[in-house]
Amino acid sequence: MASFQRRGKTWQYTVSRTVNGKQKPLRKGGFRTKKEAQVAAAEVEADLRKGVVPQLTAIPFSDYFESWLNTFKTDIANNTLERYFNSLQVIKEHFGDLPIQEINKRSYQAFLNEYGQTHAKASSRKLNTHIRACVRDAIDEGMIRVDFTRDAVFTGDAGKKSSEKHLGYEDSKRLLQLIHKRLDISMTYYLLLLAITSGMRFGELVGLTRKDFNFFNNTINIDKSWGYTKSMHEGFGPTKNEDSVRLVKMDAETMNVFKQLFKSTPDNIYQLIFYSPSSKYNVISNSAANKVLIGMLDQLGTNRITVHGLRHTHASVLLYQGVSVYYVSKRLGHSDIDTTLNTYSHVIKEMEQRDEQKSADVFQKMLV
Repeated sequence: MASFQRRGKTWQYTVSRTVNGKQKPLRKGGFRTKKEAQVAAAEVEADLRKGVVPQLTAIPFSDYFESWLNTFKTDIANNTLERYFNSLQVIKEHFGDLPIQEINKRSYQAFLNEYGQTHAKASSRKLNTHIRACVRDAIDEGMIRVDFTRDAVFTGDAGKKSSEKHLGYEDSKRLLQLIHKRLDISMTYYLLLLAITSGMRFGELVGLTRKDFNFFNNTINIDKSWGYTKSMHEGFGPTKNEDSVRLVKMDAETMNVFKQLFKSTPDNIYQLIFYSPSSKYNVISNSAANKVLIGMLDQLGTNRITVHGLRHTHASVLLYQGVSVYYVSKRLGHSDIDTTLNTYSHVIKEMEQRDEQKSADVFQKMLV
């Protein structure tokens, strides 16, 4: 049962509650009208009937996000963790001590709009991804009731077009053929070969050891990464997330190339495939790999992409060839399929147009 009191210019509700035989009412004030207090009290009573004790103490959003980060993000790679802390800094700078309970869809959208004025749209989307995960847990904990990140609109510089981050099928084919012709030049070409045929992240590639290769089943086990920048872990470390631990089925030709490589080259102290003793981080550097890749792309007369772009190329080629987006998501080690759908929306849209005509043709052919 709730009661209502006017306190100065605002209203307060008091909801009766008994805990272990003792009265422990819930009170909250600051409502502009009695009606607002009644609505809020009704929500509290509904929660209590479900066995949920509402969180009435205002907690700054930045404090909650930091606590959430330190509690739920303890098993992610250092460079990924650093991105979360960057998001925390953005939250602190914009929201200050504003309680999470006082943020609504309108004020949150205004925050994203302001952020988008000086950042790329992809950065706005990534920031929202971090905040959305936190907000959903806050709802589960009874801190707030509404997901103010739902249906958020992203603004900002479009950045590089998605179609420019990967190669098309024909260019991919030409690049793959050129890589095979240059394998005897240096180990960097072996790395690029594996990048385009497996879709691995760079840290996963340079973290591979010989025991990860199963030549009987033509699979590669991915369960670790190697730190190749100062913001990453030193040496071996975890993959980006739990879903990144996976077994990737490879084509027989690529596996045979590495089988012959292992027979003709000695192992090293770390058992790393792409060991480079002259490199600061003991593996082929990302910049060196990009330099070799760009040289080949220029020779082929096609768009320049990065080694990470080979990962996008790998996924795009599979999707264009009709491979299920669900399998591609699993193969890439994405934490959820939304990541895959967002990253390759341009490819999926083109596939939908193709499948639209295909669907119409199915029943047309049944009458022929």
